[in-house]
Amino acid sequence: MKILLDDHGMHLRFAPLTLTRPLGNVRMGILTNDERWKTYLPKAEIAYVTEGYLSTRFPGFETPNLTVNAQVIPNEDVVAALLGLTDGEMLFMDELWIGSNGNGGGAHVQFTGEVPVILSERWHIYQKNGQVLEQDFQLLSAGRKSQTLSKTNTLIGEVSRIFIEEGAVIEAAVINTKEGVVYIGKDAEIMEGSLVRGPLAMCAHSALKLGAKVYGPSTLGPHCKVGGEVNNVVFQAYSNKGHDGFLGNALIGEWCNLGADTNTSNLKNNYAEVSTYSFETQKEEKTDALFMGVCMGDHSKCGINTMFNTATVIGVSTNVFGADFPDKYVPSFRWGGGNQFVPFKFDKAIEYANNMMARRGKTLSPEEVAILKYLADN
Repeated sequence: MKILLDDHGMHLRFAPLTLTRPLGNVRMGILTNDERWKTYLPKAEIAYVTEGYLSTRFPGFETPNLTVNAQVIPNEDVVAALLGLTDGEMLFMDELWIGSNGNGGGAHVQFTGEVPVILSERWHIYQKNGQVLEQDFQLLSAGRKSQTLSKTNTLIGEVSRIFIEEGAVIEAAVINTKEGVVYIGKDAEIMEGSLVRGPLAMCAHSALKLGAKVYGPSTLGPHCKVGGEVNNVVFQAYSNKGHDGFLGNALIGEWCNLGADTNTSNLKNNYAEVSTYSFETQKEEKTDALFMGVCMGDHSKCGINTMFNTATVIGVSTNVFGADFPDKYVPSFRWGGGNQFVPFKFDKAIEYANNMMARRGKTLSPEEVAILKYLADN
């Protein structure tokens, strides 16, 4: 079976995360949507409808069995309904297109099952993370046995609400599952003195540093290392917040690094709903969100003691440092602090990215370099 994940015109709605990947490859809960579909349908091939400059790394194909809306986080009822479509039929939930069999264009079928999580705005990725995390937890743990939690730890809540994959290490931590499930991925580690309140997902090879304080719903993507205090944050993969400092209601891309004592405001002084930069309109727009921290694109970094205002947006491959608050929107490929930014030379950006990736035994692929080049030029 061939499944095509369609961005459905939402490419810029979820930027800067989607400047370097399709929406179907964005992580929330435990999985990305392409991983989620592969878990439901292990024999399926997954491809993408996305922007041309992304398509060499995230290719599509011409004759899918199903084309599905990447805004929709599939559950068992969604999967069953889509598999039940006949050739040409399209599945809708009220006016929202969920997916099509073949080329679509046929009868409209109304979805009547359990309502799935729908992503309509960038901040929904952290706002709805808890619901998706719970769903992924049930999907990944069903019929399987968790590793045993070491007796050096303190567990508050039901042991059935924590699942520990093979190779994970947890010692002398306090873990509270009363407010949500806790998933500890393969070879992940929670170091001594950490305080965890679910929902929390730690993907494979991720780590909580000594004495970390984590409030859910939060997700650490694969190979992320996190310390200090975090509250309702989604890290994509290979990113670090290794030291003290507060990060809340935030989205962090891949290969990012937050310097020691970086602090992010996630609430305005007047407790009003926030405004934030929109890549669609290229200006600041009012939102319905009260809590919003920083959103940082791939390969971006900030120096020690960096301070971010509420709802700050940082593009791809941008370096922020200095004593002043940076602007609430800093474009991609910039270097500086406060409102004093200069262009970040492309060759230097690639050099710095590869230096960081080399520590994990990786390097930028030609396809990834081409994506970054497109963003630098546009």
